[in-house]
Amino acid sequence: MTSTLSVDIGGTHVKASVLDARGRMVHDRVKVDTPDDLTPRALVRIIAALAAQLPRFDRVSAGFPGVVRRGVVRTAPNLGTKKFAGFDLARALERKLGAPTHVINDADMQGYGAIRGRGVEMVITLGTGFGSAIFEDGRLGPHLELAHHIFHGKATYEDELGDAAMKRGKRSWNRELARAIESLRTLTTFDHLFIGGGNSRNVKLALPDDVTLVDNTAGILGGVRLWDFER
Repeated sequence: MTSTLSVDIGGTHVKASVLDARGRMVHDRVKVDTPDDLTPRALVRIIAALAAQLPRFDRVSAGFPGVVRRGVVRTAPNLGTKKFAGFDLARALERKLGAPTHVINDADMQGYGAIRGRGVEMVITLGTGFGSAIFEDGRLGPHLELAHHIFHGKATYEDELGDAAMKRGKRSWNRELARAIESLRTLTTFDHLFIGGGNSRNVKLALPDDVTLVDNTAGILGGVRLWDFER
């Protein structure tokens, strides 16, 4: 049975596990803190070191916090776009790990681990930054960098819902999240919204029936499902 090394790259941690063909973790997640001065080559070495702690695998899935096209990084707002733009992370991991590799945006990968595959489903991730993904009947739509789009006034979604905003005050951060849910509902007319990411544990809202919190492991568990669609 095919096993998958699934890697969740974030601005705070890099996490990994190995999944079986049904998307179940066969080993507890391993993780390291994301260095402040992270470079593309250092990221590849970190992932290889995590992989060495895990069981064997046949393929690799990685979620990256930025725009990724065909495995090549376009932007990396929280890691340093100047360092990462143009880096073919998929090819670098294939060479280092000796296995076929898909690299996609981290919110997209978390979405694969969270969605039910019915109707228009939106996923947002609350962590160092703000991530988003949209699916229709289980298929990933075009990636939109909503994080850097104006939310209200001159503030972006990331300005109001990123980690820095949360640390300024959880009560005001939750108020902005409630406002964002209704803004995104108007923008996308989603059938269901899933909220994940490390800071989702700080959500204290009474959520509507069409909004669900998902465990942060979704960023890992999406690593199997994406292979059904990423060709």
